[in-house]
Amino acid sequence: MDDTARTDLTTLERLRNALEAARLWFILLFVIIGTIAALSIPVNNSAQTYGLQVSDVAPQDIHALYDLSYVSDVLTERERSAASESVAQVYDQPDTNITRRQLERLQATLTFIDSVRSDPYSTNEEKLSDLSSMSDIRLDTGTSLSILELSDLHWQTVKSETLTVVEQVMRNEIREGRIEEARRTMPALVSISLPENQATIVEALAPAFVTHNAILNVDATEAARTEARESVEPVIKTYVEGETIVSRGEVVGALEIETLIEYDLLKPPNPWLEIAIRSLLVILLIGIFTIFAYRIHPKEITKANLAFTLSLLFIIITLSMQALIPGRTVFPYIFPYAALPILVTVFFSPSLGVMTSLLIGIVAGFLAPRGLELALYAIISGILASLMIKRAERLSSFTTAGIAAATGSALVIVIFRLPDPAMDIFGKTTILVASLVSGLLSASLGFGLLLIIGNLLGITTNLQLLELSRPDHPLLQQVLRDAPGTYQHSLQVANLAEQAAREIGVNALLTRVGAQYHDVGKSLHPQFFIENQVPGQNIHEQLDPKTSANIILSHVPEGLSLARKHRIPQSIQAFIAEHHGTLKVSFQYREALEAIGGDTEKVDKRDYTYKGPVPRSRGTALLMLADGAEAAVRAKKPQSEEEINEIVQWIISDRMEKKQLDKTDLTLRDLATIRRSFVKTLTNIYHPRIQYPKSPAENNQSQEDTQPVQST
Repeated sequence: MDDTARTDLTTLERLRNALEAARLWFILLFVIIGTIAALSIPVNNSAQTYGLQVSDVAPQDIHALYDLSYVSDVLTERERSAASESVAQVYDQPDTNITRRQLERLQATLTFIDSVRSDPYSTNEEKLSDLSSMSDIRLDTGTSLSILELSDLHWQTVKSETLTVVEQVMRNEIREGRIEEARRTMPALVSISLPENQATIVEALAPAFVTHNAILNVDATEAARTEARESVEPVIKTYVEGETIVSRGEVVGALEIETLIEYDLLKPPNPWLEIAIRSLLVILLIGIFTIFAYRIHPKEITKANLAFTLSLLFIIITLSMQALIPGRTVFPYIFPYAALPILVTVFFSPSLGVMTSLLIGIVAGFLAPRGLELALYAIISGILASLMIKRAERLSSFTTAGIAAATGSALVIVIFRLPDPAMDIFGKTTILVASLVSGLLSASLGFGLLLIIGNLLGITTNLQLLELSRPDHPLLQQVLRDAPGTYQHSLQVANLAEQAAREIGVNALLTRVGAQYHDVGKSLHPQFFIENQVPGQNIHEQLDPKTSANIILSHVPEGLSLARKHRIPQSIQAFIAEHHGTLKVSFQYREALEAIGGDTEKVDKRDYTYKGPVPRSRGTALLMLADGAEAAVRAKKPQSEEEINEIVQWIISDRMEKKQLDKTDLTLRDLATIRRSFVKTLTNIYHPRIQYPKSPAENNQSQEDTQPVQST
């Protein structure tokens, strides 16, 4: 590459870095301005006067200045809401189509049971397994045995009675929420002429096919409620001169604020002062968070898509707190404060999740009348959730985090509210229950956001990786079925790469799953790859080098095509695309050179080179090394650990010389650790017979007297 080309590349790289930095500065400015705007939007319509707003305590008695009658929006809305809520929900007539569908499902299930019962080639255990696999109903072992033991005549009776009972129940109106009530009536409908064992089977089969058949008519219900609201006349509120609007020490409500506005007793606040205070708070908090995040996770936090998404979520949460905290009694304690800390912990680390909890707690405390209480409430809830979510590899992790968040916030309520004589037991219980709801709602929202954001941004979560690693995944099943040798090779490489990944601090689960999928393209033409061939039958011997190379090279783009078809995440597709980098298929290339007398000008290297790209992460680089090392050791069949070490070292050196590792941040220490891990794992896999050094006397003995030691 000449100096001009190098200069152009350097300039392009600098421009790219400058654009990336500009994007990050834009995101930082966006989150600051967005958060300030969210805190400044007058979501709460309560006006202020000398610090007075809804839920404040009146510092003095305030009296009516003169006689006044006005249409009270507050009282009118109360009356209309009460009228609307008093309207019962409207349901449609029972839908006979639902009943028919349920009977068809029941008939299909009974037909399946017929086939299981009449299968002459299945053992009893296999029949029980078949019955337990039904999706529409779950039968216990006792019931399944009873069904299998019935005679054909008695089974026909049970089938007929089951259909009759389900039809009878479904003829009645069954609303949502009353399904269990309908199911409890079923035993009484079973014919008393049936023997007890047959009646028990009917009672086990029938309830699963009972569902609601009366659908809530939302439009009709809303229309009735709207009509009820509109029928309420505007409420007139009247005051006489000197009447007390609010007494000293009383909590100011919306009605009192409305009255003060009518009397023009409220002075508008200074909006610029409020915005300035909120701006200072936001800049301080986000500045601290940004510095902390950059110190702890400099690479991850500078990913623009992820940074922007988390910034947007923080703005939305701030806006939600602005809407739900000021002037509210219960909503501030139901709010899912731990949802964003859970999400940040999963994407980054518990430390950043704890920092997020501090930010949210401070904002909540700033907005709330009881600032210290709500700040600690939100902070402790988020901290405990962040510490308990761990790696979020299972749904139970979110449940644990939700319970931890609920417990922590409930203890804050106990500390602050239990000694409060001004709150009755009902109020204390309400807020305590709200704290439990907050924790569980945080876990649910965190889990949902994790799935949504992970899919939108191409971030692969541990839950997705565990699902992808299951052997019953359709794509892995295709490889196992069509290319079993490749499947076994992939498992060996996965084990090799996973162990090394743990040693150097790379995501071991991501590396293992990437290794499992890296050769899926070979399943389309398995016979062209040596691990799937019968010894002595190499189909490439019948092909010219270029055609042979093209078939081998195509397993990468074909693997990517399969991965996209099965919606495999981009992070796993990177392992497929990068595990050969830009290496050559050297055997076919040498054959092509030999065929034309060694003239390299007549052979296009691109026809024998993988398209790449070269590995761009430590995980994909690790896979490249593991893939090469496993294949080389399997081919050369080394007889000692030293020979394995030499092969592994050669693979690493070769990839470095061919600049396949230049785009990764693997260090020499990492490569040394990888080599040791590979040698250890490969020694355990292939069990080479290691020859220990002999003494001079032993060297004079025949080979038959030498006792090799089997490696473990």
